[in-house]
Amino acid sequence: MPHTEPAGGPTIAQTRLALPLLHRGKVREVYDLGGGQVAIIATDRLSAFDVVLPTPIPGKGAVLTALSSWWFRWLESRALGPTHFLSDTPELPGSAFGIDGATDASALAGRTTIARRGEIVRLECVVRGYLEGSGWRDYTATGAVSGVELPAGLRQCDRLPEPIFTPSTKAEPPEHDEPISIEAASALLGADLVAELRDRSLAIYTAAAAHALSRGIIQADTKFEFAFPLDRQGGDRSPMLADEVLTPDSSRFWPADQFEPGHSQPSFDKQFVREYLDGLVKAGRWDKSDPGPELPSEIVAQTAERYATALELLTRE
Repeated sequence: MPHTEPAGGPTIAQTRLALPLLHRGKVREVYDLGGGQVAIIATDRLSAFDVVLPTPIPGKGAVLTALSSWWFRWLESRALGPTHFLSDTPELPGSAFGIDGATDASALAGRTTIARRGEIVRLECVVRGYLEGSGWRDYTATGAVSGVELPAGLRQCDRLPEPIFTPSTKAEPPEHDEPISIEAASALLGADLVAELRDRSLAIYTAAAAHALSRGIIQADTKFEFAFPLDRQGGDRSPMLADEVLTPDSSRFWPADQFEPGHSQPSFDKQFVREYLDGLVKAGRWDKSDPGPELPSEIVAQTAERYATALELLTRE
């Protein structure tokens, strides 16, 4: 499987194309191409604590696209279920750039994915293999994570006896995603669908975590999104893996040779930015509301380096 380097180019905080804009998310912008296909463009925006920060991270969108594309191919080659992925070498129609102020086609190189259009399942499928973040906070308060009982005496960042599925709601801004038990998710979406999402999420995480560890990275946790393909035939409701997958935006990546439970870990993901922002919160300089603070140049540079390192390690031959 070839290693795809992210393309260089200008920093992109937002795009403008002469195509129907279906969705502008925290990082990605989705345009309708017709025929059941969409163009998903990963910008260089970065969000933390559900706030899009005003400082983009140069090259971030290209890294996310390259790594997601690599994982989609890797997962499909191992028969780990259908995905929305079609291509990361798109040829957008010339008419897409035929308006004043349109984003230049060359600026989109390396950050555009062509995918099957789908209806997003309203559930964030979170898998945890280690105890950190909101899972650690939940455990210290209740001894469980999203209703999943865990052994007593676990330390921050300890490896769990086995990976656990801890879904959350998928809220529309300005609302926030909230952890939800499997039972509550089943009441909302149906027990059969939630069971399928759980089983697929755990299978994908387990396979990916083993690969990551072979490359010197602990995949501590991650979140997946699934969608029902709009072009499904015969009433097929089997969901496909969608959005991004196993990136530094959606996962915790820790260097395996520095792993030491009992405290937070060094990382190749946006936890580095969260920790900087937590320092601002503790100092009374930010309250986690919009607008977010500008990031200093050294934080931007180190974040970009960490994302690029994750791509390099995970996709190397």
